[in-house]
Amino acid sequence: MSPYKIRPITDGDIPFLWEMLYQSLYVKEGEKPFDRIILQEPDIAKYAADWGRKGDLGFIAVNAEGQPIGSITIRTFTGTNKGFGYVSDEVPEIGMAILPSYRGMGIGSALLQQLFNELRVRKINRVSLSVDPLNTAAVKLYIRYGFKEVETVGTSVTMVAEV
Repeated sequence: MSPYKIRPITDGDIPFLWEMLYQSLYVKEGEKPFDRIILQEPDIAKYAADWGRKGDLGFIAVNAEGQPIGSITIRTFTGTNKGFGYVSDEVPEIGMAILPSYRGMGIGSALLQQLFNELRVRKINRVSLSVDPLNTAAVKLYIRYGFKEVETVGTSVTMVAEV
């Protein structure tokens, strides 16, 4: 039996989505984490604010006790309100994070697989994301799922995958 399960996001998960947004902010080992006030910055907050709008989709990984341990979401942005991994108005952007103590256990792969399965059902053919190139574990995972680099701006690599 798997030590975790994956389920759709519910309204009760919204506080956890904010925590996952914070956890998704890559910090090099040995460096000071971001102050949590960063979640109030519009360019960051837009990934979780008003969750549940049209087109939002996501899943939560929970441990054997039912506690949330990771999430994956998609959200569509527009040319006038771009996300860091924006490609076009028609390509939703992925956000994903796992609590630090649960990383390296295959949960990210399981979340991506669940999301890709649902995207196929919904006939969504492409997705994008933004990743810090120094986050090598995440980059390797995304490459395994067919993501290819399309642009680099500062510490943000935009990658796209065909679903």
